[in-house]
Amino acid sequence: MIGSPVRDPIGDHLLTPQNSALLVIDYQPSQFAGVQSIDRDLLLQNVVSTVKTAKAFGLPIVHSTINVATGRGQPTVPELAELLEDYPPVDRTSTNAWEDTEFVAAVRATGRRKLILCALWTESCMTFPALDAMREGFEVYPVVDAIGGTSEEAHRLGMERVMQAGAKPITWVPLAVELQRDWARAETVDDVIEIVLTERLLKT
Repeated sequence: MIGSPVRDPIGDHLLTPQNSALLVIDYQPSQFAGVQSIDRDLLLQNVVSTVKTAKAFGLPIVHSTINVATGRGQPTVPELAELLEDYPPVDRTSTNAWEDTEFVAAVRATGRRKLILCALWTESCMTFPALDAMREGFEVYPVVDAIGGTSEEAHRLGMERVMQAGAKPITWVPLAVELQRDWARAETVDDVIEIVLTERLLKT
């Protein structure tokens, strides 16, 4: 099987494994407990699938938590913490991760300008860093079905706010397809089929 030629993997206007990074912010028990915009079990499945996809394609991952060191927050939920064990969390006190110098340094160190963003909650911990990152020239891709807000309205308005500023929303399935792009790229086909079809869409 002969696939299509690979376009410039850095300059491509679409997401590629070479031009994007994944940010995973505040997937902690108290944040999950406050989500009202999407079924929480589905939310967890979607963010797990997103992280598995990023790992399959070798994307840099920046993982962050809030208030764990102060004792006010609990660590990342176990299902995600296990997947992210090679990505120690940057723990913050700031609601806006972009106001934490260690977090911003970690993002810049990836060398990527396209940021795939997952964060709880939509209206705060996703919206604030998204707006700041775009002001600095980053492209931001919120994974809409792997993000949740404290109400349907809060989620909707948070998404609208970042989209008006230039964010490019995506969901977890087309994210995997966009990174794969061509089924002749054999090195990741089995992983994508496992993550998207076997584990999720075709599961009975």
